[in-house]
Order: sequence, then C-alpha cells, then structure tokens
Amino acid sequence: MSVMSIEKIVEQALQDGYLTPAMEAEVGRICDNASELSIEEYMALDRLMGALLTGEVVAVPRKQFINVMEELVLTEAISRVAEIEATSESSLDVGDIAAYALNRLPPLYATTEEGANYQRQRAKAELQELIALQIGEAIGRNLDQPNDNRTPVVAKSTGNEVLRQVSNLLQVYAPTFEQKAQS
Repeated sequence: MSVMSIEKIVEQALQDGYLTPAMEAEVGRICDNASELSIEEYMALDRLMGALLTGEVVAVPRKQFINVMEELVLTEAISRVAEIEATSESSLDVGDIAAYALNRLPPLYATTEEGANYQRQRAKAELQELIALQIGEAIGRNLDQPNDNRTPVVAKSTGNEVLRQVSNLLQVYAPTFEQKAQS
C-alpha cells in the first residue's frame, strides 16, 4: 500500500465498506510515527470508529494460516542433515535444503488445528515419498556445491536456529489454532 493519509484511508474504507488489515496497519503506523495528530485526523478516526460500530464499515480479519508442508519438510531436513553431519565431515545448510524442497512441493495450508492434522495425515499418506525425494535431491545439490560460490536461497541458518524459528512460528500460530479448534 502506498503511503496514504488517515483521511484518505478512512474515505476509502467508507467508500468500500471495509477496512483491510493493510489499511488498519497503515493507520497504526501513521499514529505511531506522528508526534501529534491534526483535528482532521482525529475527526477521520472518529468517523471510522463510528462506521465500524454501526457496521457501515466492516474490519476484514487477518487470516491466520500455516503451510503444514513447511513443518513436514523442516522436520525431515533436520533429521536427515543430523544423520549426515554425525557420520561425515560435511556441513549442510538446513535452510537451503528446506527452501529447495519447498519450492518443488505443493503447499498444504490450514487455518485450524483440525485442518492442520488433516493435512499432516494426507501428506504422510500421499506425499511422504515425494518429500523424502525432494529433501534427498536438495541434500545432493548442497553437498555438490562448494559453500563459497553457492547462491544462498535463504539466510544461513544452523539446525538449532531453524528449530528455534519453527518453535517461534508454532508458538505464534498454535494459540490461534487451539482456540479455533475448541470453538
């Protein structure tokens, strides 16, 4: 979204009948960065608040979702890389391997824990061999290419950093999924 004023965003929301997450974020950014708002800005925010309360403008919720394939690929990549690194002098980049494989596998999106469990079961039944094949291919490419002239697919990460990132992602998304699954 290009830089807009609060008044323009409110005008757009009133015209469209909805406030998108991007519009909401831009209003938040403007409010955070301004030392003080003008009378016009306060009036526009007041108008927006009124329109949201009456339903004239609807706030579009941020869609919470995860790609279950990322979790499956990272788990497989971390496991395979650990085996190789334990039995050889090779050093592999889990991030590069996961990115290579993910670019060649179908995404499996879910918005609830129930949906994520379904996608996991489906992947294990139908895609486990394909996941293993793509990880194997990615590892082969990673081993064949010397580290100094390889174009990184993602920033360099150790297995522990990738695991920490996965844990952080799960902590961010898991509460939402648990709440949705219960309601």
